[in-house]
Amino acid sequence: MATYDLTPRIAPNLDRHLVFPLLEFLQERQLYPDEQILKAKIDLLNKTNMVDYAMDIHKSLYHTEDVPQDMIERRIEVVARLKALEEAAAPLMAFLHNVSAVQELRADKQYNLQMLHDRYQIGPEQIEALYQYAKFQFECGNYSGAADYLYQYRALCTNSERSLSALWGKMAAEVLMQNWDVALEELNRLKEIIDSKSFSTPLNQVQSRIWLMHWSLFIFFNNENGRTQIIDLFNQDKYLNAIQTNAPHLLRYLAAAFIVNKRRRPQFKDFIKIIQQEQHSYKDPITDFLACVYVNYDFDEAQKKMKECEEVILNDPFLGKHLEDSNFSTVPLRDEFLENARLFVFETYCRIHQRIDIGVLAEKLNLNYDEAERWIVNLIRNSKLDAKIDSQSGTVIMDPNHLNVYEQLIDHTKALSGRTSKLVSQILEHAQAQAAR
Repeated sequence: MATYDLTPRIAPNLDRHLVFPLLEFLQERQLYPDEQILKAKIDLLNKTNMVDYAMDIHKSLYHTEDVPQDMIERRIEVVARLKALEEAAAPLMAFLHNVSAVQELRADKQYNLQMLHDRYQIGPEQIEALYQYAKFQFECGNYSGAADYLYQYRALCTNSERSLSALWGKMAAEVLMQNWDVALEELNRLKEIIDSKSFSTPLNQVQSRIWLMHWSLFIFFNNENGRTQIIDLFNQDKYLNAIQTNAPHLLRYLAAAFIVNKRRRPQFKDFIKIIQQEQHSYKDPITDFLACVYVNYDFDEAQKKMKECEEVILNDPFLGKHLEDSNFSTVPLRDEFLENARLFVFETYCRIHQRIDIGVLAEKLNLNYDEAERWIVNLIRNSKLDAKIDSQSGTVIMDPNHLNVYEQLIDHTKALSGRTSKLVSQILEHAQAQAAR
C-alpha cells in the first residue's frame, strides 16, 4: 500500500527533524526495503548536527564498525562549534539560571534590554548568541534544551522575524518530545501570527499556512479533541483555499476527521462538494469512499473502498497510530472510521430505499448476516431512525420522512448568515489591503 503513502508529499513541508518519526513508522510497517529507509535517514542526518546518530545508522546500513573519515571530522567540527556558541551565550545563560535575577524581568522588552545592558553588560550580541546556541542544540537533537532556550530568547527578542523563527523551532521541539498540549499552545500562537502578520507577498502567507497545517498533523492526531480541531483549522476558507491550491493531499486528513467526528457538522455537505471538485488533483480510497456514498451513490464501489481505507489508515503515520494495552494492540482511528463509514453507507442507502434486504445491506457493510442484523438493531435502538426490522422477510422497512416546506426553507437558509459574514470580512480585508498600498 506504498501507492498511497503521502510521505514524499508531506516531507518537503516539514522541518527535517520532523521527518524522522515518519521514516520510523514506515520502517516499522515495512512499506519500503529497510536499506532504502536507512539511506533516507542518512541523507537527512547529513544536513543536521546529529553526527553520532548518523554513525550508528551507517554501521547498521553497511554492517561495519568503521565510519567514514568525513563523519569523524564532522563530529569534531560540531563539538568545537557547540563549545564556541556556549561560550558566546554564557553571560546570558548565567543570568537566566539566576532565579533572583530573572525576577527583575518585566513584560516590557525595551526595559529588559536596557536593564540587562546597564546591570549585567548583556547586549544584543549575547541575545543573538542564545538564539544561535538554541538552534544548534536543536540541530544536535537536544530538543529539551532547545525548547527552553528558544522560549527564553522569545521573551527578550524584539525582532519579529527572529521571534517567529524561534516559535517554529519551539513548536517542532515540543512535537519531537511529544509534549502535545504545549505544542498545541504554540500552534495556536503561530496561527494567530500568520493570520495577522503582514507578509511581503500573499504567496508567503499561503506557504506559511501550508507549513502550519502539515506540522499540525502531529499534534491533532495525538490530542483528545484533535479530530474537531483539525476541522476547525483546515475547513476555514483561507486554509481550505491553501489546501486546494498547493496541498490537496491534506484532504485525506480532513476527510478522515469528518468521518470519525461524531458531531456531524453543517460544513460536511460543502466539504463533499470540494471532494468532488478536487478529484482531478487528488484522490485516495478515503476521499473516493465519500464520493461513492454521497456523489455517485455507488454502494458496491463504496464497499471496496472501505476495505482499501483500512489499509490506508494502517499505513499512514498519522491515522495509523497504535495503542498498546498489555499484549493487545489496536488502532483506535481505524475502528472508529469503519464503524462510522458503515453508518454513512447505511444512512445514505436508507434514504433512497424504503425496504432493504438485510443480506444485501450486510454485503455493502462488509459484515455477515447476523452481525449486520445486530448492528442495525443497535443503530435503530440508539438513534432517531424511523425504521423497523421484518425478521420473517429479512428486511429493514424505512418509514418515509420527507421534510415539509418550512424545514426545507430553514435547511437552505441556515448557512446564509455565516456566508454573508464571511463575504463582508473578505471585502473589508480587500479594502484594507488596497488602502495600505
